[in-house]
Amino acid sequence: MLNKIIKFSLNNRIVVLVASLLLMLAGTYTAVNMEVDVFPDLNAPTVVVMTEARGMAPEEVERLVTFPVETALNGATDVRRVRSSSTTGFSIVWVEFNWGTDIYRARQIVSEKLAVVNDQLPSNVGNPTLGPQSSILGELMIIGLTADSTSLQDLRTVADWTIRPRLLATGGVAQVTVLGGEIKEYQILLDPGKMKHYNVGLNEVIDVVTEMNQNAAGGVLYEYGNEFIIRGVLSTNKIPSLGKAVIKTVNDVPILIENIAEVKIGDKAPKLGMASNDGKAAVLITVTKQPATSTLELTDKLDASLADLQKQLPADVKVTTDIFRQARFIDSSISNVQKSLYEGGIFVVIVLVIFLMNARTTVISLVTIPLSLVFAILSLKFMGLTINTMSLGGMAIAIGSLVDDAIVDVENVFKRLRENRQKPKGQQKAVLNVVFDASKEVRMPILNSTLIIIASFVPLFFLSGMEGRMLAPLGIAFIMALIASTIVALTLTPVLCSYLLGKPKKGDKPESEPYVVRKLKIVYEKALRWTLNHKKWVLGGTGAVLVVTVIIFFSLGRSFLPPFNEGSFTVNISSMPGISLEESDKMGRIAEDILLSIPEVQTVGRKTGRAELDEHALGVNVSEIEAPFILDKRSKDEVLAEIREKMKVLPGVNIEIGAPISHRIDAMLSGTRANIAIKLFGTDLNKMFSIGNQIKANIQDIDGIADLNVEQQVERPQLKIEPKREVMAKYGITLPDFAKIVNVMLAGEVVSQVYEENRSFDLTLKVNDDSRETAERIKNLIVDANGRKIPLSNIAEVTSSTGPNTINRENVARKIVISANVSGRDLRGVVNDIQDIVNEKIVLPEGYHIEYGGQFESEQAASRTLLITSIFSILAIFLLLFAQFKSVNQSVIILLNLPLALIGGVFAIFFTSGVMSIPAIIGFISLFGIATRNGMLLISRYNDLVNEGHTKLEAVMIGSLDRLNPILMTALSSGLALTPLALGGDLPGNEIQSPMAKVILGGLLTSTFLNAFIIPIMYLLTNRKVAISEVLGDNEPEVNNTKLELE
Repeated sequence: MLNKIIKFSLNNRIVVLVASLLLMLAGTYTAVNMEVDVFPDLNAPTVVVMTEARGMAPEEVERLVTFPVETALNGATDVRRVRSSSTTGFSIVWVEFNWGTDIYRARQIVSEKLAVVNDQLPSNVGNPTLGPQSSILGELMIIGLTADSTSLQDLRTVADWTIRPRLLATGGVAQVTVLGGEIKEYQILLDPGKMKHYNVGLNEVIDVVTEMNQNAAGGVLYEYGNEFIIRGVLSTNKIPSLGKAVIKTVNDVPILIENIAEVKIGDKAPKLGMASNDGKAAVLITVTKQPATSTLELTDKLDASLADLQKQLPADVKVTTDIFRQARFIDSSISNVQKSLYEGGIFVVIVLVIFLMNARTTVISLVTIPLSLVFAILSLKFMGLTINTMSLGGMAIAIGSLVDDAIVDVENVFKRLRENRQKPKGQQKAVLNVVFDASKEVRMPILNSTLIIIASFVPLFFLSGMEGRMLAPLGIAFIMALIASTIVALTLTPVLCSYLLGKPKKGDKPESEPYVVRKLKIVYEKALRWTLNHKKWVLGGTGAVLVVTVIIFFSLGRSFLPPFNEGSFTVNISSMPGISLEESDKMGRIAEDILLSIPEVQTVGRKTGRAELDEHALGVNVSEIEAPFILDKRSKDEVLAEIREKMKVLPGVNIEIGAPISHRIDAMLSGTRANIAIKLFGTDLNKMFSIGNQIKANIQDIDGIADLNVEQQVERPQLKIEPKREVMAKYGITLPDFAKIVNVMLAGEVVSQVYEENRSFDLTLKVNDDSRETAERIKNLIVDANGRKIPLSNIAEVTSSTGPNTINRENVARKIVISANVSGRDLRGVVNDIQDIVNEKIVLPEGYHIEYGGQFESEQAASRTLLITSIFSILAIFLLLFAQFKSVNQSVIILLNLPLALIGGVFAIFFTSGVMSIPAIIGFISLFGIATRNGMLLISRYNDLVNEGHTKLEAVMIGSLDRLNPILMTALSSGLALTPLALGGDLPGNEIQSPMAKVILGGLLTSTFLNAFIIPIMYLLTNRKVAISEVLGDNEPEVNNTKLELE
């Protein structure tokens, strides 16, 4: 089969060249137009159900809204877990589906289940709505609006009615949430004193103002052959006209709205959130993208829209997009990985030039790189994947291995052509025949080494969940590039060799090997002779180093993914529940000033509270600050330490510092935006809070813990108004009347809309602010009792009490979370310490239990999967070797490369981060494939020489020197190509590939060096016994003896 491929290529050389050119053009075109993202699509299919329940306390929201919704959704198909949060007047339920569930199907399932629930919900609760479909890394940018003279109300109106619709109209935008500023509304503020004076009841006012500002339709009039539409124009946006509406007439005197109320334009209350930019009140607009949308393209479109909008805005309004831009992280990540690709490529060129000392052979080998990369990109496109740091990382790791196949082929062809030319004229073969024979010699090692590396990468594809989605593109890109390089080595390389290497050099000087290779061979021959004379010392020393390596391996720290450097901090500040928005805003402002005092921080944007119908339902006691930074002289850890230190001045607040994307990955894994989530499940919130604080007190001294917080589950103040039923019966007030008094007079009710051109604003009816300023005034509020006017305290008890702030649940049980980040230590070690202390010191009441969540769960699962699958992949490698050499002995000798490679990999980790993460484990697995390649080249050469009639020792000496050149070239090109990735580990985009690169680089160094000595020794040792057995005789028992001896 392979011979036919080589033969076909050599017979149709032009076809092969044109096909390669076409592939190159098609791939380049695809690469330029493919979408670019930070990471692959990591989305766990999640559907968010939001329900507004105006004015309800958290307990009521939990009982009446969240519980029925949760119960309906819990048994749905493919649901992994259901989390919920019930806060004042708002319920959010997150329904998380199994990985790989189609998101549209998931939304369909949720919609069907909600249809059943709708009837069970109270009438005053809004309809449950599904949050827009967005992805975990969907937050694209945060736009800040600030102004010098434009009021906050006008600023918010511009954001809501000019900017938001324009951004939503951009293809690929899923959601635009606006936070901050003042929402404009038209208000009718009742004055209870005047209502008493004119003897007007609340129900009379409600009847008049409900839908008072809507036009009436009068049908059609036909006259003079025309058709006239008849409109009753009642709608107005003029304040005086609104106040002129009559309520009733007493003794022919009309009583108008303006007699008993003030009509004005005001700010909507209660405010749910505030925002600021660089310590100045602002309006922040968050843009979320739809899944599978190119971030960079969409960002460019949004920038263009904003530049266009800026012309229409008032002159003093400033629009900034620096607070958070995902495109910034993508650009820096992708350019860093690309840089590693280019630099790796340059190293490969240098290695080839030194070892081949021939421009033509170097060019032939290098052609493989662009073709393979382009083929990998086409494969990604075909599979519906994007170009991201992972797929580019796969190519960067592969770049050194891509030239290997071509090097082996070119080197062999070059050598055979040189030998051919040194023969007498009559015995020289035709160039094409020499090329064919030379390529035929190395075709099997080329194919097998590729299959072995592919086998070593297979465990990657068994990973499930987020780590699987993250790392699969890396494996796909690597494998596809390798397959392409093998195809090129079997087709294009022989063709180019026949064209470029066919003619001898100018002048008739005999050709010799490059200087570097000659010198290396002399040194290597001496060293090899010495080691063969001191076998025991060499093997003993290597064994001792291996034992040390294994001990170090088990003492390394463990973590899931290395920390990302995203160029931005996300700081979460939560103060005591029940604090007012103004106080919370002051806290946030102090935190902003602290951040701005740090030289690396460029700008800050803060959100306090939440926007309307926003799934990130933060209470008014929570602020989230984005702070982009540019590192200069100090490292990121030093800057972080300074921020943590300075933030300690804020009293009574929980502080958590993360980064935008890693924060969201944590939230997706455990539901909490921190590395470790200790979830305590139970029934009584106060008891849970006190146990949570016990846990915190016990674990706070553990080394490596940072940002340790217990969820602020503290009671918040409430004002209860309970009806005195007997008194109400005496006055003839029904319970619905009483509910209306509380709803309208105190909370305010939207009774109609006011239109200004295309914009609509609420018209709200409520009592004026003076009458509801204090609890005492609310007690004395004058209400209507069937024509009589009495204070509210006559018919109701007004008492102050407390109640929970937010009730969080997971899988229908209440939970409270103790969260922590890890700093300066490995994740696994910290979690083990926490679990030991909690098991030893915390006694839980009956019906309470603790679960742990976070990245370490994924790390455990992934490590287990990789361990099992890597055993399979080693067996697969063994089978491939056995298929080639038909000898268990020789296959085992080649597999000795694995422990030799382990030595370098472990030391590389030990001397750099000291932490074994999932990417590092994958580095070891892929290293096994790359490292066996050298052993194959040596053993196959020894066997050929033995078959030609050399003794074992001669075969080892000649074969080792023969193969020194290709082995050093392949190892150095693979290793040096990874150097940029290994060294640039803290740059954005390189964080995940860097541990892999370090492991492969370290492992290749030790395995190549030791391989050159250990394999010759083992070949001689094992073959000696076999030789004796073969002499004894050929009968059956002896052959069995051979097997026993081998074992």
